[in-house]
Formats: sequence, C-alpha cells, structure tokens
Amino acid sequence: MMKVLIVDDEKRISDGVRKYFEQAGFDVQAAYDGHSALKIALKDTPDLIVLDWMLPGMSGIDVCREIRRESNVPIIMLTARVEESDKLIGLELGADDYMTKPFSPRELVARARAVLRRSQMEPVQSRSVYYFGNVILDTNARECKVDGKIVSLTPTEYDLLVYLVRHPNQVFSRSKLLEATDLGVYEGVERTVDVHIHNLRKKIEVDPTNPQFIITVFGVGYRFVNSLGSSG
Repeated sequence: MMKVLIVDDEKRISDGVRKYFEQAGFDVQAAYDGHSALKIALKDTPDLIVLDWMLPGMSGIDVCREIRRESNVPIIMLTARVEESDKLIGLELGADDYMTKPFSPRELVARARAVLRRSQMEPVQSRSVYYFGNVILDTNARECKVDGKIVSLTPTEYDLLVYLVRHPNQVFSRSKLLEATDLGVYEGVERTVDVHIHNLRKKIEVDPTNPQFIITVFGVGYRFVNSLGSSG
C-alpha cells in the first residue's frame, strides 16, 4: 500500500483530504506543523507528500527545501497564494506539482496518482542507457550520473530529461512537454516547464547559463542536443 503524508495545519482540510486518499486505497499519515512533517518525512519515508505552504513553526517551503536535501520523494504543494510567481517558488525548490486552495480532493488524488506514476514507472524501450558529455542516464535504474556521481532528480525533472533525450534534435513546445510528463493534464501553466528545465540544467550542465544539451528555442520551447556522446 502506498504511503502518503498529508501536511496541513487546518485539521478540517487534513481530515477531508485523508478521507479521500484512504478511500482511494492509500495508507495516510498526517502532520500539522513543519517540524513534525520534516521528522516524519525523513524517518518514515512516505511515497508521496502533500505539503501546505503556510505552516506553524516551519513553512512548507522550508520543509520542501530540507526534504530535497535528503530525498526525491514526490511533493505536491498546497497554497492559498494565487500569484504565479509564488507557485513557481515551490517548483524551483523541487516540488513536483502544486494546487491552489480551495481545491477538489478528487483532483488532488488524481494528481497524486499521476506524480506517483511518473516516479515509479518507466516505459518499455529497447534502449536504456544514454551517454552525453559527462552525463550517463540509465532508464532501467532510473539513475542519472554526472562525472560518475549520482545526481538527485525529482520525478518531473527525470521525466523531462528522459523525454528530451529520447527525442534528440526535436523542438518541443512547453505545452507538449507538460503533456508528455502528465503535468499538462492539470497545470496549464507553461512557465512551470521553464522552472523544471532551469533546475535540470543546474544539475547536469557544466555551465547552466550556457547549456550544451538542453537548448532554448526562443519563442517555441526546447530541444535536446547530443553532439558529445553516444548510446548504449
């Protein structure tokens, strides 16, 4: 049974969300403040975390930042903030998705399943290992190495990288990349792709400000270029 940690200081919201997840077959834990959430997240290793932005003691943003130092567990942020810039902060810190309050618990469960699907399932492909520059991407192991060291990627970053690498030299719009990683079904905010690409470049590019692999096609989107490596 998949374990979900729900973090919200409003017990009414937490109990309501818990009910929907339990009905969907999840094992649910709850935390009502940031410090408790961080302790449970690192000790009990849930499969997914639903994390509210505004928490007593330690904000959801700080919790997300600390979790990302130790774990790639999928995180869905909940926020009452409606400004796009606020939502993008969570994505920059490693959240995989976000929902704005008030929200539909059914949609939250659907998004959770989509994030979990991205984090755990790998499409069957004849080719499993990709080499480009100092990067090795092993899709069987769901592992990315840079200079021989494993790089920690969120599920969304990993899926974006795999999709681009498997379609070299093809230009993809932001909406197509959202759709390809299941995010487009719900988000509809194309700038979220820019945030994930920005984070990905910081992890795999020698110089993120002058990328060799993930190239911006202005006015259109992105393409992957591999002139330095080969396939395995």
